[in-house]
Amino acid sequence: MVTGAGGFLGRAVVERLLAHGYTDIRCSLRRRANIHKLDELSIRFPKAAIEYSIGNLKYQRDAAVAIEDVDLIFHLAAGVRGAAADLFQDSVVASRNLLEALGTDRKVRIVLVSSFAVYGIAGLGRGALVNEQTPLEAHPEWRDSYSHAKLQQEQLFWKYQRQNGFELVVLRPGVIYGPGSAHISDRVGLRIGDWYLRLGGRNHLPLTYIENCAEAVVIAGAYKKAAGQVFNVLDDDPPTCREYLGAYRKVVERIRSIPVPYFGLEVLSELLTKYHTYSRGQLPPILTRYKVASLWGGNRFDNSKLHSIGWKQLVPTNEGLRRSFAAFRERLHSPTVKKPIEAPLKIPKHEISYFTKIASGAQSRQ
Repeated sequence: MVTGAGGFLGRAVVERLLAHGYTDIRCSLRRRANIHKLDELSIRFPKAAIEYSIGNLKYQRDAAVAIEDVDLIFHLAAGVRGAAADLFQDSVVASRNLLEALGTDRKVRIVLVSSFAVYGIAGLGRGALVNEQTPLEAHPEWRDSYSHAKLQQEQLFWKYQRQNGFELVVLRPGVIYGPGSAHISDRVGLRIGDWYLRLGGRNHLPLTYIENCAEAVVIAGAYKKAAGQVFNVLDDDPPTCREYLGAYRKVVERIRSIPVPYFGLEVLSELLTKYHTYSRGQLPPILTRYKVASLWGGNRFDNSKLHSIGWKQLVPTNEGLRRSFAAFRERLHSPTVKKPIEAPLKIPKHEISYFTKIASGAQSRQ
């Protein structure tokens, strides 16, 4: 069973399962209207038996129906955006219902898709390597609601695994991207009106192309010795934030941007924190030293453990970026999408990197 099968990653996981020869797959969907997202796969793989479980895992009855007679679960369903209560409901409550419905079944294997957001990066120091031994976030409440919900979700699965003894594999992806994803990660910077604050600079952007991430999920589900293990998921040759944004601006959208160095972020976060205290909460603590260190501290990320179980990057980073930028540009300039106001922009020489060839290739295909 694949939960969240109608989502961005969910559909890709179902496709990779079919490509690997799985023929008996149940897709857990919130709404019947999402079935159309998977119809094309049924045509391409006519020998596979794809069935649908329609319901919301936030409700115990729906969770019980979804897991009936299942022995391998890929749990992707989680809250991505919204209020803290919504994120908690979609990530933690839904997961608890699924685990309660399983009871003490020790034969089942669960592959949980977690996130880099669970790592306690702020205390590591700038440039530190993040691998599977990196401590988890000690103060998720100082960071953001998404990190808090994902951490509680993962801890919940480990708790139930210790109690009931089922097999558990946890994957922690970086920034999942591809056609249909968000254009620019917060790790690159923040958009304010018509301007973009470039915050990532030379930091490596831990990208994983959607197909590569889905392949990792499927490989981890099949690898016998993966039980009880955690795996980072990111591609082999990620660009820097500066390289990504430079290519994006050349191909997709010529956005205005302002570079903000790390020490400038620290100063800005101190001022905002002081004003938050001075105003007695009138201005929310939107930027703190802790958040700055967590997102823009320049950490490096390791995927060698994922390679050790047989994962290989299916789509090279250059090709993944070309496909993504082409799709972003097509949608942005579609007649049904309102075009932003563009201004003439000269790209500084330091932003012309080896990723510029991605831009040239994508433009030639328009």
